[in-house]
Amino acid sequence: MMKKINLEEVRDFIEAQTLESKIYIGCDSERIRIGKDWYADYVMAIVVHINGNNGCKIFGEVARERDYDQKKNKPRYRLMNEVYKVSDLYLKLADILEDRAVEVHLDINPDEMFGSNCVIHEAIGYIRGTCNVIPMVKPNAFAASYAAGKFKTLGDRKVG
Repeated sequence: MMKKINLEEVRDFIEAQTLESKIYIGCDSERIRIGKDWYADYVMAIVVHINGNNGCKIFGEVARERDYDQKKNKPRYRLMNEVYKVSDLYLKLADILEDRAVEVHLDINPDEMFGSNCVIHEAIGYIRGTCNVIPMVKPNAFAASYAAGKFKTLGDRKVG
C-alpha cells in the first residue's frame, strides 16, 4: 500500500479544530528485501488530538525507497531518512502549526543497547535546527513508534 498525504485535507482539518487540539508528527520505517536489494517502507503520520481530549484523526503516508544501509544493526541511512521526512512534513505545515501545541516524534531509542541510538544526536540536532522544536524519542514518541508503525496496516481513519 503506497499512499500520499493530502496536505490540503490535513490543513483544512487542523484549521477547523480549536487551538486546544494537539498535533503530533512522526515517521517510522520498515526494511524489506525485494530480490537481492533492500528497500524501506517509510510511514509518516500526523495525529490530530481533537481538543486535546476528544479522540484523534490520523493522516498518513507510505513510501517505498531503496535502502543503502550496510549494517542492519546500525541503520544510519534509513533512520536519518525518517528524520528528514518528518522535518519536511513539519515544514510544509509550519504556517498552520504556529499557534498550536506540536510535537515531532522520532522512532529512535536513546538507549545504547539499540541500533537506532547511532543517530540520536544528529537526529535531535537536525529537528531542533530545521523545525525549532525539541523532538520526542522513545519511549515518548508514539506518533512514530505506534501511529506511523500501525498506519501501514490500519489505514487512514478517525479513532476515539
